[in-house]
Amino acid sequence: MIKTGLGSLVPRIILRQSQSAAAAAVTAPSPVSVKNYATEATFETKPFKLHNLKEGPPTSGRVTKDEAISYYRQMQVIRRLETSAGNLYKEKLVRGFCHLYSGQEACAVGMKGAMRPQDNIISAYRVHGWTYLMGVTPAGVLAELAGKQGGCARGKGGSMHMYAPNFYGGNGIVGAQVPLGAGVALACKYKGNGGVCLALYGDGAANQGQIFEAYNMAHLWKLPCIFVCENNGYGMGTSAERGSCNVNYYQRGDVLPGIWVDGMDVVAVRLATEFAINHVLTTGPVVMEVFTYRYSGHSMSDPGTSYRSREEVQEVRQTRDPISSFKDKILAAGLVTADEIKAMDSEIKKIVDDATKQAKADTEIGLPELTTDVYSSNLDGDIRGCTPGSWLKHATLKRAVNL
Repeated sequence: MIKTGLGSLVPRIILRQSQSAAAAAVTAPSPVSVKNYATEATFETKPFKLHNLKEGPPTSGRVTKDEAISYYRQMQVIRRLETSAGNLYKEKLVRGFCHLYSGQEACAVGMKGAMRPQDNIISAYRVHGWTYLMGVTPAGVLAELAGKQGGCARGKGGSMHMYAPNFYGGNGIVGAQVPLGAGVALACKYKGNGGVCLALYGDGAANQGQIFEAYNMAHLWKLPCIFVCENNGYGMGTSAERGSCNVNYYQRGDVLPGIWVDGMDVVAVRLATEFAINHVLTTGPVVMEVFTYRYSGHSMSDPGTSYRSREEVQEVRQTRDPISSFKDKILAAGLVTADEIKAMDSEIKKIVDDATKQAKADTEIGLPELTTDVYSSNLDGDIRGCTPGSWLKHATLKRAVNL
């Protein structure tokens, strides 16, 4: 079973504060209370574990008030999105597979916080949150889940196949996205645009042979690729210890350098990703393991209770939850107030609730659109239908976002 005794991370917080009422206090005839507002704070992280690296990321990071609000908002939107997605699935408005990201929000938000406009990401099938972070509205995510035309892929992709600029999607074949990510990194190097690619996969996919092939090619060609293993402790219903002979996934790139990071700490993930981006641009590819946890089962069809205890899940929620722990830090640092948090939570709830209603009210595409955009450049003419001798016309509706 996964070890959950990491405990809560209690940061040493260094504040830089502005006193907006200082001038009034000087001239006031009698003592007045002065409200101190923090404009930024520095948080310390758990130590990073390193493989084939002499130095790693810094163990403290500065967070501004705006960044704190942004990170909290993004993680909270993802949590709300996934709750809504789960409810839509239970209502049978989402069909097929549906893999939720609840508990892992700090991984995506931390990585996104370090990414630059020219950087790219490709992942597996737990990507509703990433789709939102890369520019698709909550309504666009939920409509795609529900198979409606307002979705980011017009309802034809569903839960596992969403796309946005610089986001090469969810991918349903276990591990198959990793060599594709190496290819995106090769394109960055070929174009000379200074971009990198984050190729994400889970601990369950970490034993796939194609991942090691991608490591090898990326190292030989010095590709700007960050191989990110999101280790949530379980590959479907099998614990990491039962499924892998070496659960130190950051070490499994052989000669490739590796970094282990606490994936429940959004600041730690951002610091590690910033370090990794610089490393792959100057030296070569790197493997980064983000140690995290998922609250739900592998997918909505998995209750997630047959291979782990409810007490284990509850312990992680109480001691390591990425949202509540970050909220406690930024409140203690004075970066936000309780009233600001409450207002954000209410606003986010309304946004996701409205998006849910919009997705439910939306309609599916018509049958003629089923054969649009199958090819970016159709060279073969008509497309074969479902029955022998039936052919359908191909049409182009819009250009794919990453062509």
